[in-house]
Amino acid sequence: MNHDAFIVKPGSKISLAKQYDPAYKGIYQQKTDAEGKLQADIQRLVHYQDILYAQNTYALLIIFQAMDAAGKDSTIKHVMSGVNPQGCQVFSFKAPSAEELDHDYLWRSAKALPERGRIGIFNRSYYEEVLVVRVHPGILKKQQLPHLPEGNQIWQQRFEEINNFEKYLVNNGVVILKFFLNVSKSEQKKRFLARIETPEKNWKFSANDARERAFWDDYMNAYEDVFSNTSTEWAPWYIIPADRKWFTRLAVADIICTKLQELNLKYPTVSEEHRQQLLAAKQMLETEN
Repeated sequence: MNHDAFIVKPGSKISLAKQYDPAYKGIYQQKTDAEGKLQADIQRLVHYQDILYAQNTYALLIIFQAMDAAGKDSTIKHVMSGVNPQGCQVFSFKAPSAEELDHDYLWRSAKALPERGRIGIFNRSYYEEVLVVRVHPGILKKQQLPHLPEGNQIWQQRFEEINNFEKYLVNNGVVILKFFLNVSKSEQKKRFLARIETPEKNWKFSANDARERAFWDDYMNAYEDVFSNTSTEWAPWYIIPADRKWFTRLAVADIICTKLQELNLKYPTVSEEHRQQLLAAKQMLETEN
């Protein structure tokens, strides 16, 4: 799969509406065409995660951002279905608590970062601080900041802080993959209606979800600014078509596996002394009565 079609080139100005098709499906015509590839990548991910955990050198941080109903939860569920739970952790970031508001905006994310050898998944992230907070600036007033820069300076300041934060993480062995699941407004409407009309899905929907659609254009503008300012060489953004959930999962799984493969992961090698101890233990076990 050609990942160049999804990556936002660092420093580039983009248009989601003109450059990225939410219904794109590559060479695959339908879900059944992609099932074999997805299952193969799920197994590849199982293999790479095992070595990542054993080597204990890198951590992998996967960030998902999207509009509501874009398929973040189901993508995580399907792509990570084979991963050993001991080596993976998922954090879903909701509205900040009183304790979190008493800290800087990166604090709650920093303390949720994955350890070496583990995969950490952020279902939404610190990027909400330049998205929902920008669309609803009243939220910013609750953050008890000592000084608010005028105009758009606050967002430029936060873009710089986020880039520096991510550069620091990468320098210290945290590999970052950032995915925006690009769902169309019409497809979101279909999924919202399905949640309302299906009793077992009612819990997924709130009236506020529908109200937020009124700010769709504001969110798209905010996302485009985020991508232009925070897609970097060390942590680029991937814009993944999300109108077909099966393709979303396929693309995300392929990108994760490719990134892990590029790390050239290896199982740890033991010292000669350790190897001799293993041989002695083997002999002891084989001679047991």
